[in-house]
Amino acid sequence: MKQFIHSLKSSIFFFLTSFVLFASCKKEGTQNITDSSDNNIQSNLAGYQLVWSDEFSGTAVNTADWTFETGGGGWGNNELEYYSANNATVKNGALIITAKKKAIQGYNYTSARMKTQGKKEFSYGKIEARIKLPLGQGLWPAFWMLGANINTVSWPACGEIDIMEHINTDNIIYGTMHWDYNGYANYGGNTTTTPAAYHIYSVEWSALGINWYVDGVLYHSGNTTNNINGTEEFQKPFFILLNLAVGGNWPGFTIDETKLPAKMYVDYVRVYKAI
Repeated sequence: MKQFIHSLKSSIFFFLTSFVLFASCKKEGTQNITDSSDNNIQSNLAGYQLVWSDEFSGTAVNTADWTFETGGGGWGNNELEYYSANNATVKNGALIITAKKKAIQGYNYTSARMKTQGKKEFSYGKIEARIKLPLGQGLWPAFWMLGANINTVSWPACGEIDIMEHINTDNIIYGTMHWDYNGYANYGGNTTTTPAAYHIYSVEWSALGINWYVDGVLYHSGNTTNNINGTEEFQKPFFILLNLAVGGNWPGFTIDETKLPAKMYVDYVRVYKAI
């Protein structure tokens, strides 16, 4: 999602050399992708084995796997919400993160942010979630990862993998990697889809690089072979985050309150290892 600076802010922007990279390599028809349940789209799991998942089949968030991050302060992005565990519920087999217009602690909005840090951390594999996103000016949902050593080396030296980000009412989905290469560096791509419908957002991550997909369609790749351009962050364990921000440097500070409450639905989160 971004820990402090989003990829579209002015920064050192590196094109990772010695690999075929595309800032946005859309496949024909990607912009016409519809609800993945309607199309019975399934992930290509050839060469992968499931190592962990949350199917959200209970009645509440499983705190053995997830920790809630709470409070305000802008979260490094001048976000306008106050995060509360009360804004994340589980119902009918889905996690629901709800952004609300509600005054608390000097903030006008509440939402939820949760992470697997210290509980479920992963090095390499296929990481995916089936998600349906809310649309509205000022909304910023994300499915992302941070390096597990963040408390030791801080950000961006810990590395960050944004598996899926979306803002406002756009039909664009963003995937980005962030790291430290003698200063902040990032490399991102995007594709178009129908965010208000369910889609499977995933990355396939190995020692050689990271590939981003929507419903199994590749749209962006980043190279980390031999730690090229200082990408050694991506050879270490990461943890998973889910959140729905309200306002911030990227979506802006105008909030369409007619779209609140806004709900981000997560059918499942799954992690596979290569075999």
